[in-house]
Amino acid sequence: MKPKVLIIVSNANSIGPNNRRTGIFLPEVAHPYAEFEKADYQIDFASLTGESPFLDALNLANDPENLKFLTGKGWEDMQKAAKISEVNVHIYDAVFIPGGLAPMVDMPENSELKKVIAEVYERNGLVGAVCHGPVSLLNVQLSDGTYLVNGKNIASFTTEEENNYAKADVPFDLQTALTEQGAIFHAAEAWSANIIADGNLVTGQNPASAKGVGEKMVAILESKNA
Repeated sequence: MKPKVLIIVSNANSIGPNNRRTGIFLPEVAHPYAEFEKADYQIDFASLTGESPFLDALNLANDPENLKFLTGKGWEDMQKAAKISEVNVHIYDAVFIPGGLAPMVDMPENSELKKVIAEVYERNGLVGAVCHGPVSLLNVQLSDGTYLVNGKNIASFTTEEENNYAKADVPFDLQTALTEQGAIFHAAEAWSANIIADGNLVTGQNPASAKGVGEKMVAILESKNA
């Protein structure tokens, strides 16, 4: 059986005191999607509310994988994302959370999302996230009461990157928050590809890391399937 991947997306479309427009950052969903599609996996979408999510960075639509996502099945399916609380997550081998600023709005505390991530992780499923997507890992408690990120090697959008991108818009600094919950944080040069795998957890630093996160997730799923 080919692995099944659930991509979980934010429903937010604005952030911060100035209502900066946002959504899921296009290459951060399109590039991993392309890797899952290439591997012939079943790919489904869920969002926190079940409403149609939003996309950011449409100015990057001329990238081949971004364009394929927008004009093919990817964006069409993402617009029809199921409500996370109504999804049978037990059938999925992996969950993936793309970034963009949107997850910083509705994913830090969402209890249903935290429950799903903990369930997948504790049954040896794969959890992946990129850029601001690892905010979904914050406040995820495992059945022994510890934070999922505690003692784990993790990457996400860095403080250095945020200072030059959306410091005035985000409610908190993601690198700091992950570190405070015990994550062993790996920051590479700003805007460079940086993918960190720690067991069943795969995280990436920024948009340049999205393809690599998809590739690493496929490699791990293939090794599990071997």
